[in-house]
Amino acid sequence: MDARTPPDRDRAIDGLRALALTAVVLGHWLLGGLIRDDRGALESASPLVALGQLAPLTWVFQLLGLFFLVGGYASVRSWRRAADRGVSAGGWLRVRLVRLGRPVAALALAWLVLVAEAHAVGVPDRTLRTALTLVAQPLWFLAVYAVLTALTPYCDRAVSRAGAWSAVPLLLCVAGVDALRYGPYAHAVPSAVGLLNVVPGWLFGYQLGVAWGRGRLGRGAAWSLLVGGVALVALLVGPGGYPASMVGVPGAERTNSHPPSLLVLALAAAQCGAAVSLRGALARWLRRPLLWAPVALVNLSAVTVLCWHQCAPLAFAVPAAWWGEVPGLVDAPDSAGWVPLRCAWLPLFAVVLVVLVRWARQFERPPRAEAGVAAMAEGGVAHAGAAPVEKCGLVEKCGPAGACGGPAEVSGSAEGGGPAEASGPGGPAGGGGGAPVARGLATAVGWRRWAAPRPFARRGAARVRTGRGASPGPPR
Repeated sequence: MDARTPPDRDRAIDGLRALALTAVVLGHWLLGGLIRDDRGALESASPLVALGQLAPLTWVFQLLGLFFLVGGYASVRSWRRAADRGVSAGGWLRVRLVRLGRPVAALALAWLVLVAEAHAVGVPDRTLRTALTLVAQPLWFLAVYAVLTALTPYCDRAVSRAGAWSAVPLLLCVAGVDALRYGPYAHAVPSAVGLLNVVPGWLFGYQLGVAWGRGRLGRGAAWSLLVGGVALVALLVGPGGYPASMVGVPGAERTNSHPPSLLVLALAAAQCGAAVSLRGALARWLRRPLLWAPVALVNLSAVTVLCWHQCAPLAFAVPAAWWGEVPGLVDAPDSAGWVPLRCAWLPLFAVVLVVLVRWARQFERPPRAEAGVAAMAEGGVAHAGAAPVEKCGLVEKCGPAGACGGPAEVSGSAEGGGPAEASGPGGPAGGGGGAPVARGLATAVGWRRWAAPRPFARRGAARVRTGRGASPGPPR
């Protein structure tokens, strides 16, 4: 895999994305407990309720500021390449939103089938509601990311005028809303006022990423972000009285992330500053093949991993709930001994996630005809009908998850790629009784040729090129 990576590939960006995504997955697996009620149904239970000392761990697992930083960096570079080729903002945005939406549509259709089957075999309704809540929980990120993506041209203009300082008004806006929510007149302020923080709160890291992608965020500013962010975190958690946990805790009066508080921005500033400062060192480390291989694999299926990772613990917990409590899996997370028991399950969760991603990642790739349009809209080098998937995988400047000729993006799809080699018995969805369901899902999300044998596809393509009745020779 290392040999197939272009020498000018910005591996640090891919490494930061993989780090943020891995932290999100591990955070959900470690901090998302499940318990049985009196009727044997599953309910969510957070270990942070009884184990408040775990709150600092959320500062490590909550790397959404880093996620949005990398997203802004990749998006602005993609947008500027497309704009240079005369692509409109609407056309560019449409391609990106379709890429984000296709894996989500596949997940929704799959769970529509699963819920119907589970209900038919007697799985309790409460268990199904818990499962759907856990699976849908990470998808808010994609909704917010889609909104921020639509704002990319405006973020670009702001950076052209003010550089990295364009992120400061966003921080001041969140600070002002927090002053209303938690200040002396908080009792008279409706709780809905906090929703004003949703866009500026998450746009802060994204705007810094846009500045970084435009070359307007240097090492000096990065160190200022790091030092200032750490100082502001200490001030808010200490004298400011903000809750230490960066994720919601059931029963708590205040939460930092929904909607984002000033503490989220402070932590994001520190994370972004550290990321920009360590970019060179990270790029050097990822020149090592053993370190680069897992990073590239994660980037190949970023959205798929985000969509499906909560299914892994449910694959064990739902059947286990029929028999009773299972330590570390289906039991109350109310003691320190629960943490190592939970950690023991993580390798099994990871194996299930790998299997799920191996099958579901096919839905991240567009059909061949659309792939050429997407590549041209992104300003890439691929053409309509081009396609082995490797063309926008790890060769010809098309990174593991991104637009041709530039850094990978959070969506993780290969824009110029074609159908995966999944038709054989060794493919992700080959053989067995699951193939019809998989084929139906593939058809529903716009990819009908996922199971076509490659020799047949090539012969068909040759006929189209050589004309009606012509002999199927090698592709021109």
